Amino acid sequence: MAEAHVSTVALIGVGLMGGSLGLAARELAGVGEVRGFSQTRATLDLALERGAITRACASLEEACAGADLIFVCTPVRLVVKHVRAALAAAPPHAVVSDVGSTKGPLMRALTPEEQRRCIGGHPLCGSETAGVANARASLYHGATYFVTPGDHVDADAYQLLYGFLGDIGARPVAVDPEEHDRQMAVVSHLPHVLANVLMSQAGQHAGARDALLSAGPSFRDLTRIAGSNRRVWTDIFLDNRAALLASLAQFQEGLQEVLEALAAADAPRLSDTIVRAKEQRDRMLAAGSLPAEDLYRILIPVPDRPGVFSEIMVALGDAGINVEDLSMHHMSAELGGTLTVFVLGEDVCQRATHVLGALGYEVSTRAEVDAE
Repeated sequence: MAEAHVSTVALIGVGLMGGSLGLAARELAGVGEVRGFSQTRATLDLALERGAITRACASLEEACAGADLIFVCTPVRLVVKHVRAALAAAPPHAVVSDVGSTKGPLMRALTPEEQRRCIGGHPLCGSETAGVANARASLYHGATYFVTPGDHVDADAYQLLYGFLGDIGARPVAVDPEEHDRQMAVVSHLPHVLANVLMSQAGQHAGARDALLSAGPSFRDLTRIAGSNRRVWTDIFLDNRAALLASLAQFQEGLQEVLEALAAADAPRLSDTIVRAKEQRDRMLAAGSLPAEDLYRILIPVPDRPGVFSEIMVALGDAGINVEDLSMHHMSAELGGTLTVFVLGEDVCQRATHVLGALGYEVSTRAEVDAE
């Protein structure tokens, strides 16, 4: 199987992530057949119309039969069930993966034999929109794609998945499933919890609406993700409950230190918390792939109209420009707002400026190091 070519891909769930995988498989990886299975016929019909799949299947078993590579793209609470069903229905050579935000529960649920052909996956990409109607082949281009093999993974299965992810433009990064969940608890799941709590607290104050309209970037950045899809995030919080509880407990310790320093009017101790934070941030930037001197901020004034965000992100994605992060500040229906995107490298920043200029947007840019 080391030299095997992926000729048939099966998608269990054909929404934004699955549909984009199907488009990427056909347009970028040269896959001839993409089978899709969904709970609703309307979704499959739209996926066929968009070209995300070439064949609509009436069952999971039909989709998996004869497939080389199977992606389970269903809600987190259903991933284990669907992965095990896919493994049972697929031919012996097939490799099964998923796109869920948690990986430990899946890998723990599998037998050693099932772990041979199942490799967890978590692409760090997405969109503010959902559904196969918004799928695009460029969604995974340049995105970090965590790959979480179990202890019993077959080397050829891993190579097949890794090669396919490279073919669609993703950047696969191998990580232990449990370590993945601990990392996501800190850098993704905990921030969502904090954003929800902070926004709820702010909303309880008299005159909250006026305060929000005049809020500075610190508050907007911290609460941008507040109120995200409640069904999705409830499932994620519960699926990664142990790691999230540990992260919350550690955060509580840090918060308690600030409380005690404030109560004692201890300026040196408060100052130390700030210094430690800066030191850790500098260390992480220096050790990671996003050095501050290479990160560029692009400010895009946008009107308040449907589709404007999608227009910008699709254009950047289609131009091969990876957005490292983004935020949106909405002022009013009349004034619109400002979309801020971050890209890595001066040349990428210049290309993004040209792409956006061609769409009629007047943007301003600056190196992140200048914003310190």
